[in-house]
Amino acid sequence: MSEPVASGRGMKLHTKILLGLLVGAVVGVTANFTLGGAHPMVLWTNRYVAGPVGQVFLRMLFMIVVPLVFASIALGVAGLGDLRRVGRVGGKAIAYFLVTTAIAAALGLVAVNIVRPGAQLDPEVRARLLETYSKDATSRVEAAATSNFGVETIVNLVPRNPVKAMVDLDLLGLIFFAFIFGAALTMIAAERAQPVVRFLEGLNDVVIMIVEFAMRLAPYGVTALIFGVTSRFGFDLLLPLGSYVLVVLGALVIHGVGVNSLILRSIIGLSPLVFFGRIRSSMITAFSTSSSSATLPTNLAVIEKNVGVPPTIAGFVLPIGSTMCMNGTAMFEGITVLFLAQVFGVDLTLGQQVVVVVMAVLTAVGAAGVPGGSIPLLVGILSMFGVPPEGIAIILGVDRILDMSRTTVNVIGDLCATTWVAKSEGVWSAASLPPFSETLEGSAGHHADSGTRPLTAG
Repeated sequence: MSEPVASGRGMKLHTKILLGLLVGAVVGVTANFTLGGAHPMVLWTNRYVAGPVGQVFLRMLFMIVVPLVFASIALGVAGLGDLRRVGRVGGKAIAYFLVTTAIAAALGLVAVNIVRPGAQLDPEVRARLLETYSKDATSRVEAAATSNFGVETIVNLVPRNPVKAMVDLDLLGLIFFAFIFGAALTMIAAERAQPVVRFLEGLNDVVIMIVEFAMRLAPYGVTALIFGVTSRFGFDLLLPLGSYVLVVLGALVIHGVGVNSLILRSIIGLSPLVFFGRIRSSMITAFSTSSSSATLPTNLAVIEKNVGVPPTIAGFVLPIGSTMCMNGTAMFEGITVLFLAQVFGVDLTLGQQVVVVVMAVLTAVGAAGVPGGSIPLLVGILSMFGVPPEGIAIILGVDRILDMSRTTVNVIGDLCATTWVAKSEGVWSAASLPPFSETLEGSAGHHADSGTRPLTAG
């Protein structure tokens, strides 16, 4: 990125973001402990300071998701050229996403069956949480009632109106349209396709510049978002749900670090320490925004500049991964369904738990890549197994913390998948890692010099 982004006496961007996380958390917990989440000063700060600043930062990121996804996928498909190769690359990516997501969901169910956190919850605590979040839970149930998943989802992959899909942030429909658009570019005469490709490249450059604008706000936006969460909830809701939270976080760490390290070492042939060190900007952004979609611009920059994956692979796989690679979300859904079943005394057979795994994978793919995007679909799974949907209120108080963590695992999966696909296509190897820079500065210039289209953040 440009120098102003990394300014502040040489402080790196990811350092400033991490500092923002720490400041927001410490100030928020202190405010909750000393004043209380309902204190007028805390409410005023959240409404008029932290809330607006955090939302402006998030909206800056969401504002560019649609043009970025369309341009990157269309250019990625057009850049691959051969439609047979497009099918191969897409098939590899989707297979990787589904297999690793199923592994994550199964791992989560094993963990929750061993610890059984729902059986440990005090009935009085359950009643208090249900009372506190009954209104919010009702809205989630209503949202789930309008969210149909199944054959309809497959049909809706093909949008009636691609413009409406963009307006509604229907990423699956948008991805399908962009894929078809890019494929069509490979099938018309080169002289006719080239002006469209140049337009898409120009659109991509403009979007990347907007990314730079947004990242200037990142340290402040992150501080505001974290303050809003910690000042409202503090540790009051974390303590009675400690076992549940620890099961989710522990399972996420095992999959995010352990399983992915095995894949990196044995299949990709890359040191996990090197890989995680080079993608830490993406992990911090995912953790702070709780959104795979909002992290997509950073992912593109990181995987291309710090890992060296070619833009034609990164620009094709990562946008699909932001919607389909939901390892952490599937794990969270599986654990939560069994946890709430335990809370309400609903015994699920082994066969039913297998169905939970399948549904967790499918609904995770259908979940929106935004904060809390999996909650409405999770309510639908609860209804399938006779668990009161209103029970979702029990976990709403700690969901933001878990959302941040599972989004980080989702993003790690996206980046691992992209690296594996690049290696399997013979266009990347561990020996081709570029020199590592702790900032994303100069990415655009690097790509321009190398003759490839600029997909990085600056």
